[in-house]
Amino acid sequence: MAIEPDRKDWTWVLTERCGECGYDAGAVDLEDVPERIRANAAAWVGVLADRPDVRDRPDDHTWSPLEYACHVRDVHTIFDERIRLMLETDDPAFPNWDQDETATEGRYGDQDPMDVAEALRNAAAQVSGRYGAVEGETWERTGRRSDGAVFTVESLARYHLHDLEHHIHDVTGATSR
Repeated sequence: MAIEPDRKDWTWVLTERCGECGYDAGAVDLEDVPERIRANAAAWVGVLADRPDVRDRPDDHTWSPLEYACHVRDVHTIFDERIRLMLETDDPAFPNWDQDETATEGRYGDQDPMDVAEALRNAAAQVSGRYGAVEGETWERTGRRSDGAVFTVESLARYHLHDLEHHIHDVTGATSR
């Protein structure tokens, strides 16, 4: 069964604590972003290795743990590209990304969990390295999503981290630190 697309604008998590996962963007120390990304990736590797129900959807409206992990892997890749654009181009417009179309076309539920774990870990290492290299005023460089939302490298890092920590909460119930 197809999942109903999520059309909610999640940018509110930049100014408010997430009531579902506990994430508080304002409490995030930017120096901690790379490590939190790597820790989140390690949690996903554990989910993919240890859950016999990794392909099972808990209901008709929720992705399986494997599908969530594929999404998180792709989020890392998309955000890495967006950060690269922001660092190399003045106020770039990001290409649109339809996460639901990507999930369907990528057949997330049919992928090999261990291949996904390795790719997720590699993508997390890549993007965490990019964040780790950002310094000073570079955090204030801007970019725009296709819906017009404007981000700085700083706000994109905080938004990105929420996505990761929210989805591990979706699967494991773990709350953000």
